[in-house]
Parts: sequence; C-alpha cells; structure tokens
Amino acid sequence: MSAVPTRSSAPARPEPRPGVLAIDAYVPGKSHAPGVAKVHKLSSNETPLGPSEKAMAAFAEAGRKLEAYPDGAAHVLREAIGRAYGLDPDRIICGNGSDELLSLAAHTYVGPGDEVVYSEHGFLVYRIATLAAGGTPVVAKETNLTADVDALLATVTPRTRLLYLANPNNPTGTYLPFEEVRRLHAGLPPNVLLVLDAAYSEYVRRNDYETGLELALTSENVLMTRTFSKIHGLAALRIGWAVGPAHVIDALNRVRGPFNINAAALLAGAAAIADAAHVEKAVAHNERWLPWITAEIEKLGLTVTPSVGNFVLIHFDDTPGRTAKEADAFLLKRGLVLRAVSSYGLPNALRMTVGSEEANHLVVAALKDFLQGDAP
Repeated sequence: MSAVPTRSSAPARPEPRPGVLAIDAYVPGKSHAPGVAKVHKLSSNETPLGPSEKAMAAFAEAGRKLEAYPDGAAHVLREAIGRAYGLDPDRIICGNGSDELLSLAAHTYVGPGDEVVYSEHGFLVYRIATLAAGGTPVVAKETNLTADVDALLATVTPRTRLLYLANPNNPTGTYLPFEEVRRLHAGLPPNVLLVLDAAYSEYVRRNDYETGLELALTSENVLMTRTFSKIHGLAALRIGWAVGPAHVIDALNRVRGPFNINAAALLAGAAAIADAAHVEKAVAHNERWLPWITAEIEKLGLTVTPSVGNFVLIHFDDTPGRTAKEADAFLLKRGLVLRAVSSYGLPNALRMTVGSEEANHLVVAALKDFLQGDAP
C-alpha cells in the first residue's frame, strides 16, 4: 500500500498531474484589428459564404424551447448525417466540435506511459489532447510540409496507442493520397487507433483523395472525424461528428458528456448537412479563389504551399522588412487578419483563409505594398 502523505510533506495547494503544465494553451486566430473600421478575418478558415439559410431557420426555431434539455443521443443529427452519407446512425458519434471528439479519443484510449503519434506540423489539439490524457506526444518529421508515412510508422513502438492524421492537414494544406493512408493503416499494429481528421475534406478536388470513410467502416481500428465549422459555416455552434467501428463508438459514448451538443446545434447541423446546394456553392467559391490567390501571391515573389483546403500557407524570409511577423503587423493595420503559425513550427509563414472577393483582392494588394516597402 502507498504511504499516505503527512501534512508536512503534502503540497501546499492542489497540484495538476504530470503533463498538464506542459500543455501550451491553444491560441485561436485573431479576430480584431484595433483602430480599423472594417476587418476581414482570414485567420480561422471560416467560410465567407456564411451558414445555410435552412440552418439559420432551424437555429431560430430552437429558441422556442430553451427550457428543455437537448437530446443527449443526438438522434436528429446522427440520422441526418446517416442519410447524407448512407451510414448507420449507430456508427456515428457527435461532439462539441471535432476538437471534443479528438480529445475523447485520447481520453478513451491513452493513459500514462502510452504514446500518441502525429506529424510535425499537425493540428495543435493533438498534443493538447495527448498530454491532457496523460500520454506522451511523439512527433514524426514531414517531407515537403506533408505527412510522411514511413516517418510516422518509424515512430510507432509497443507503447503507441493512437495515431492522428489530418488529411488534408492544417495549417499546410497538403494531403496524402489515399493509397498512402491505406499503407499507413496496414503498417500499424491492430491495437493502435488511427484517427483520420478530415475537417477540410469537402474542399478537396483530387482524384487520389478519399476521406477515410471506407476505412472507418471496414476496419476495427480507424475513426474518421468531421466538422460543421468549415464548409457548413457553423463554427459558432461547435458541431463535429465521427464514424468508426461499433466498439470504438461505444467506448467514446461512455466517456463523452451526456448533453454535449446543444439543441440549437443539433437542429442547425441537421438542416445544414441536408442543404447540398449550399455546400456546392461553397466548393465553387473555393475552386475559383484558391488558385487565384496562390497564383497572385506567387507573382509577388512569395512561396505558397500548394493547398487543397480553403486556405493557403504563405512563406516569408528572415530579411528585415520582409518577415512574416512584419507582414502580419502590416496587414493588421489594414484590417486584414491572417494567422501567424509559429506555434506550428512555422515562424516564417502566415496562413490565409480563402475569403470574399473583396478580402482576397485586398490581401494581394496589401502584400504587394508590403514587399515594396510602402506605408501601411
């Protein structure tokens, strides 16, 4: 039996368990530009089209019944997702954003002494979720800002319990062809859960890309997560969903909170996923402006990582007057809010969301002025 600490040896105040204080709190993209009348927020990959009219109507309707608890099993939302993708609703779990589901996976399958693998420039929540669960983060090097299957597999040990893969990845915008994802899965021990984070999948228009849905439906150790925050324009409501083996969904449901999705989110999400026309409109907007932004910024002499998402990663250098930090400050003075990504190990880059036509033109013009040394 462990000795009970004496009063003199006990800590003077509650102490978090090991690993918690190693977490760097997640810092979201900026929302404001002080002293600027009109701000274009291009820091959080939100859609410039806003939500579906049908989703907004459903949200308003939810306001009539605020006295009642939401459906703890999220039936209406899971059934709507099931209809949209031809899935059994019992294989679906919904969360307070896909962030919650990513964290639930760690809290369900990871404990002290266990390892979690993810790629070098992967989503910051992977590290946070791992440490919060008491696990040890293990980072695999990327190749050309793209996840490397061989590097990921080389980091797997008998202590590995979970591997996160964002496909496409944020903030780089790069992706793995699905044959590579299959190769990654084939190389994992069967007791390692592969979590495929497909938050930006609706934007991808590549013949060799798949979301991971088939793997999640046919494998015993794959969970695919999705979000309503991006293409559906419901970031304020925090809605995510995941599909996977019945035993994984069962385990996650035992850990999640009983009313983790609010009533307005349930109804708005169900309406949004049924509005295919709105999604198609958002895809068309991205298809038009993603290549335009990339080409116009490259004409200025800057490097842009090829992206399949609704954002681009713009690279600067260490030359005084041309750094990412200075560019960020310059753009901010014009009300153009981009995302600094030094926390992702990319101190010389800024991430820009594909915005409205006005915002996209303003950013290109501002970057031109910045590189020419004009005043903001």
